[in-house]
Amino acid sequence: MARKTVRVVARIVAKPDKVEELRSVLLDLVGPTRKETGCISYQLLQNKSDPTDFTFVEEWASDPAIDDHFTTPHVNEALSKAAASLLAGDPDIRRYFIIG
Repeated sequence: MARKTVRVVARIVAKPDKVEELRSVLLDLVGPTRKETGCISYQLLQNKSDPTDFTFVEEWASDPAIDDHFTTPHVNEALSKAAASLLAGDPDIRRYFIIG
């Protein structure tokens, strides 16, 4: 039987000249987020063939836990640092549940 958790796939694309700067900002999220209540798994991936392409693959205990994540100081700080100056476009953040 599938667990009743929520999975998140969040794709973030850097401007070509801002890859390393965005990488640093995103890496700073990993440690504090993994300590958050409700965070089961939080991984940051970088596309092997396109270094501008970053993806978070996450598992959370509930939707409220994810909602709380977006109000934490480390997320707010990252978003303010990464604002339009580092991102090629808006992040694509999607929530999923396991069906099989």
